[in-house]
Amino acid sequence: MTDFLKSDKSGYMACLMVMLIWVFWLIVSRVGATSSLTVYDLAAMRYGISAVVSLPFVIYFKAWNSLPAKRAVVLSIVLGPLYIITVFSGFIYAPAAHGGIFMNGLMPIFTIVIAWVLLSTAIELRKVLGAICIIISATFLGLNTSNLNLTQSWLGDIFFTLGGLFFAVFVTLSRLWDIKTIDILFCGSILNAMIYLPLWYLFLPTGFGTTDSSIILLQGVYQGLIPNLIGLVLIAHASRTVGADVTAAFMATVPGFGAILGVVLLSEQMTFGDSIATLGITLGLFLIAVRGKN
Repeated sequence: MTDFLKSDKSGYMACLMVMLIWVFWLIVSRVGATSSLTVYDLAAMRYGISAVVSLPFVIYFKAWNSLPAKRAVVLSIVLGPLYIITVFSGFIYAPAAHGGIFMNGLMPIFTIVIAWVLLSTAIELRKVLGAICIIISATFLGLNTSNLNLTQSWLGDIFFTLGGLFFAVFVTLSRLWDIKTIDILFCGSILNAMIYLPLWYLFLPTGFGTTDSSIILLQGVYQGLIPNLIGLVLIAHASRTVGADVTAAFMATVPGFGAILGVVLLSEQMTFGDSIATLGITLGLFLIAVRGKN
């Protein structure tokens, strides 16, 4: 089992699971951001619920002893309220498809550049071509399937782009610092909950009183448990085993697989152009993910 967890196979499996988590997260977050809940409520559920689940593990393993203070501060900021409120705000001004395009689609470029700066990783032509292929294909898919209108959604798209930059930093740091699961639980949940929840309760607007209980339950379960705990742990593992660039490439396929999921679950139509764009995303992923010769 230990050998499997250290292998590339487990890393690629983690990448696939992360991709599925983020496809559904785009839809769930759009529902939450356009409900009577505020973006501050969504952030509160994300940190509050995950903190409750994480606390026993953090205390048992004494997570505060395993990570230098400076790294804990940086990770908490990268995974903190500024990041998640920025992303949730994007869903107010732009549809979920834009999140896949501008946040996930730009991640490979951000990650390749950040890895070059922080890890001195060589910028291979193959990976650059793969990233460009993914971005062009994802953008075409968005133009064709969601009536992309930058004149109406440009602010949301900027928020999504900033969110992608935050996340690219996290993915790269996961490999640079060999981030462990307990580090993510401590920084991503506990520390952020300690800082954010009092501020939210005392000063920030809330829509809990006017929101249907089913929406609160959906957002609480998904935001609090799946992306902030399971998703982040999987991303850190994937980054350590197969690399930050490969992990980002898989996340960049979210727009394409989101379109396929729409066909399967929602009976949406997929044109010939959509199919070509999805193939382009797959090709880009192949160029980035396949190991070059050493």
